[in-house]
Amino acid sequence: MIDSRKIDHLKTCINEDVEAGNTGLDTVSLKPKALPELDLEQVDTRIALFGRSLEFPLIIESMTGGTAQARKINSDLGKIAQEYGIGMGVGSQRAAIEDPKLAKTYEVRSVAPDILLIGNLGAVQLNKGYGIIQAEEALEMIDADVLALHVNPLQEVIQPEGDTDFHDLASSINDLANDMDKPAIFKGVGEGIDARTAKTLDVAGFDVGGVGGTSWSLVEGYRSSDQVRMISESFAGWGIPTTECIRQLRELGKPLIASGGIRNGIDACKCIGLGADAVGMALPILRSYSRGGKDGVREYLDRFIKEFRIALFLTGSANVKAIKSTID
Repeated sequence: MIDSRKIDHLKTCINEDVEAGNTGLDTVSLKPKALPELDLEQVDTRIALFGRSLEFPLIIESMTGGTAQARKINSDLGKIAQEYGIGMGVGSQRAAIEDPKLAKTYEVRSVAPDILLIGNLGAVQLNKGYGIIQAEEALEMIDADVLALHVNPLQEVIQPEGDTDFHDLASSINDLANDMDKPAIFKGVGEGIDARTAKTLDVAGFDVGGVGGTSWSLVEGYRSSDQVRMISESFAGWGIPTTECIRQLRELGKPLIASGGIRNGIDACKCIGLGADAVGMALPILRSYSRGGKDGVREYLDRFIKEFRIALFLTGSANVKAIKSTID
């Protein structure tokens, strides 16, 4: 059941129109500087995040795992992440927790020994008996640096096989995060994260997963009956725009990954200027990979990184931290 669902998700994201809502990035302006007082070659895009050094503030967001196709995708993207010095997350590891033979479909550390690697479990599984044992297993399975606990209530209520028992999850998340030796982060999945919720959590950081990118309501709608599909379309833009998530969460002083509708280097620059530490993307990477394999992803990343460097240069920002003074 999980295998077929993951295959459906990939096909749908590649072939269908699954983006909805507005990130809010069109209302954010960077301050151009007529005289940058910089050499473009001196612009420094390096950051440190969760104990790892990144050459560029980008995470290849979690996509898949648990199938033969996923094994190749994760391995290839891991190689790309190592090559570019960026981070990567894997898809939900629940399938491999329940069937250890599938662990190899998530394995990337052998091809990406130096990257920031993020494991992944659904927070709702904490109401299904999951706890510290499963969390540690997920981390050890891929030698991850961080564990993302993703929360996706809208997707779950639209999904035919969805888990919808989200009661008392904040206390369960806090208990787990405090028991873990490695950091846990709270990850949105296309609906965003509000400050009211974030303030109740003892996690090490956040990956906002805001509105404006992939709508998992639409993705699940393609797999459902006509009635459910109509409901999925009604909720396609539900949630908090990515920019609003950044504004709400930046005051908490925890590492913040901006994801949800980031499509080019200027978007990335705006998100970091607003207060994010890094940005994350999945759909553009997946579609680039589908069209052109690893070379397709390289082509996309080369353009993305060049756009980001040019935006830093044109705002007079010598490094990533300096971007935060360039938002108008």
